[in-house]
Amino acid sequence: MMRWFPFRSGRGAEMVVTLALIASGWCGEAQDCTGGDARASTVAPNAVSFNKDIAPIVYRSCASCHRPGEAGPFPLLTYNNVKAHARQIVTVTEKRIMPPWLPDPQAARFADDLRMDDHEIELFRKWVEQGEVEGNATDLPTPPKFAPGWQLGQPDLVLQAEKAFDLPPSGSDVYWNFIFRLPVTATRWARAVEIRPGDKRFVHHANILVDRTHSARSREATPGAGFGGMEIRMESQSFDPDSHFLFWKPGTIASEEPAGMPVRLDPGTDLVLNTHLLPSGKPESIQPSIGIYFTDHPATLFPMLVQLENDAKLDIPAGDASFSVGDDFRLPVDVSLLAIYPHAHYLGKDLLAEAKLPDGTTKTLIHIPRWDLNWQAVYRYAEPLALPKGTVVSMRYSYDNSDANYANPRHPPVRVKSGNRSSDEMAHLWLQVLPRAADSGDPRMVLQEALARHNVDKNPNDFEAHYNLAAMLQARDQLKLAIPEYERAVEIQPDDATANNALGEALLLDGKSESAVRHFQAALTARPEYFDATYNLGIALAGKGDFAGAAAQFQNAVRLNSLDADAQANLGGALAALGKNADARAHLERALELNPSHRLARENLEQLRQPGGDQ
Repeated sequence: MMRWFPFRSGRGAEMVVTLALIASGWCGEAQDCTGGDARASTVAPNAVSFNKDIAPIVYRSCASCHRPGEAGPFPLLTYNNVKAHARQIVTVTEKRIMPPWLPDPQAARFADDLRMDDHEIELFRKWVEQGEVEGNATDLPTPPKFAPGWQLGQPDLVLQAEKAFDLPPSGSDVYWNFIFRLPVTATRWARAVEIRPGDKRFVHHANILVDRTHSARSREATPGAGFGGMEIRMESQSFDPDSHFLFWKPGTIASEEPAGMPVRLDPGTDLVLNTHLLPSGKPESIQPSIGIYFTDHPATLFPMLVQLENDAKLDIPAGDASFSVGDDFRLPVDVSLLAIYPHAHYLGKDLLAEAKLPDGTTKTLIHIPRWDLNWQAVYRYAEPLALPKGTVVSMRYSYDNSDANYANPRHPPVRVKSGNRSSDEMAHLWLQVLPRAADSGDPRMVLQEALARHNVDKNPNDFEAHYNLAAMLQARDQLKLAIPEYERAVEIQPDDATANNALGEALLLDGKSESAVRHFQAALTARPEYFDATYNLGIALAGKGDFAGAAAQFQNAVRLNSLDADAQANLGGALAALGKNADARAHLERALELNPSHRLARENLEQLRQPGGDQ
């Protein structure tokens, strides 16, 4: 009798949880960046001068965007640059339109804070009123240096989108997703990932999602062309909570991931670049690239993304200028908060996130009193923020669906509900955290399970919550409790391929082969090229003694992934059971080429070589 390699064990869901006018006047290391007369000038006592007072502000808060190749429509690197736009700068800074920094000041400081304080804004106004004095050359601080090309130097691996996207000349903003297929044959670790989004004049922002199961590929009408959509979900059946914010917006300075937290990149992984594009009035071609910088040091710290949301309550009446939703989540373990990403669409008004600690004190995590989708960003804390077990993290968002909201895409206003289009709304808050020790088990699993239970309690019709809870229960060997959660997820979304496959696996483990087969078939109806469901259906049919059916499924699995040793080995076993020994040997030998330590392939091959081994 042939022995069978076990089916693909359940893998719990991965939470996923994405203007510029190129200016001239490049300021590099070899150029004089003062832009004015290098001779010393006399400055009246107490007078405000560019070199002493204004340049430090501009270099810190303006230059990263207002330089060649970035978002600012003109450079602000020299005295002459700034003087030419001085009155405009006073206007936009006093109105806090610029620099584009949304959060209010708070005790938990953010890294790379671009905000100008009241004193600095007043200095700018006084400088203009006093005649825009240049000042003494000796007072000018060293101008910032910006590296042309890749900011972190030549990457170890450069990936370019297979096909450019043709941005139409007019219409509303466009969200387009480019899929980058990683050419790695073994797990690698990335200390940095740098995004070059294409022509920055037309890219508002972009972010990368890691897709380890090719779930995004099914949305491409043409392979390599990408697909549209503002919000995308990465599906996975493995508990893989390692999550990073890989985000780009105009002025972003590329940086390495924190020590101990490189990004894991496995063979077969896709990187999905979600881009927000802005029509320019004429057709444009957008073809982004990603630069990857490897390290030989594997991760020792594993961050997670925790998402609070309340989309289910988003039903904003037309004309309502102060509609509010919220969410509260109690942390089941100690965590260190590394970064935060609040998200709403055009109706967002006031976004607040707080943490109430067990001792009763409250910390503001972020407060954006004047939300602007055009300047959304990931905010990293200057120092990790300790949040002990029992802390309640809260989000409180308000929305303005009145005609007075200039950002409202509908005039007159209409009723707005949650959805993935930019004209819909969202209420999301992502926290990047490092979970600390738990009372029992992996603290990441404890956190993920608590979040899934929180979401199920909040919204019994939340597909992802039921699916994730099922995955957590199965990972804790609580199969009898996991199956009803999988069944509820499939009841909510009957055509979801990943959920049907996961339910099929759980039922197969529970000895319910007939029901398992039906769900594997449903998964393949929804996604015909789904490798895992194809493979698992082969295992289920073999377990029932249907070796012809099993062989057909394993042949298809090998077609989908010829480098999978398990699929090759099981195809060999099915063919042997059908008496096709020569073909069986070829696939068993191929399995051993791919994985020389594949025990079951070796045992089955040895059995075939024995007299009567085909019995």
